[in-house]
Amino acid sequence: MPQSTIAAAAERVRANSSNAAVTTEEKEQPSMIRARESKSAPVGVVGKVLRILEALDAAPTGLQLREISQQTSLNKSTAYRFLAHLESEGYLFRDDAGAYIAGPKLARLGAGITYHATLRKISRPVLMLLSKETTETVNLAVLDGHDVLYLEVLESAHSFRMASQPGMHRPPNCTALGKVLLAFLPSEQREEILPMLTFERATPRTIPNLARFRKELVRVVQQGYAMDDQETDLGARCVAAPVFDESGKVAAAISVSGPTTRMSRDRIQEFALATKKAARAISARLGHSN
Repeated sequence: MPQSTIAAAAERVRANSSNAAVTTEEKEQPSMIRARESKSAPVGVVGKVLRILEALDAAPTGLQLREISQQTSLNKSTAYRFLAHLESEGYLFRDDAGAYIAGPKLARLGAGITYHATLRKISRPVLMLLSKETTETVNLAVLDGHDVLYLEVLESAHSFRMASQPGMHRPPNCTALGKVLLAFLPSEQREEILPMLTFERATPRTIPNLARFRKELVRVVQQGYAMDDQETDLGARCVAAPVFDESGKVAAAISVSGPTTRMSRDRIQEFALATKKAARAISARLGHSN
């Protein structure tokens, strides 16, 4: 992670530290130690935060408090205090095992960790659970201009499965992911993109025109998920749900895709519920509260 990004996060933490409440662990420290730490600010504080962020940057899967303390040569109480401030400001989050991981707010400061890479890292544990639950291919995607960009693909273990690859682009009008991403965009942004769509038919079931696509987007918002019913590939179905960030904006979409023989019509609701649940879990990791 470039130093400019780390320093920016550190400065934010330093500014907020002076007004933050003292933790129980801090209260147990001798007042003389706390006084010396205060006198060393801002250089001492920033240096300690930089050490923490650099350690986390080198550990994509996160670090426990004990590991951070060891790698930064900070005692657990001091490390915990800075970690708590970083987490409360949205620069870090903790996974289910309690490990600290660099969060999307830190990534959006502009360098080192790209937002897409962070989004993949935050989403992957949830996507793995969804893949295990459904046994089908699971995808994570965002809008890239007026196309759908696949960021993560966890392939099904079945020999017959849907073929997608990270980095692949597809038009939004024939994909469940694209429908979700457009349906939940602010109307002004959506109206900028819709005229750019060509509505080339990938299969006879692809939505052929803008009027029908607008109706489809309304339905997507009403039901909270989208479906691609053999509109991209004959013999394949896909359901997708939106992922929201801390501001409530759609940040990404996730989907489950598989052959119609396994994703039959009478099981669509089952897949939709699982996908929506996973999308809410990722949204929560991004700071969104329902």
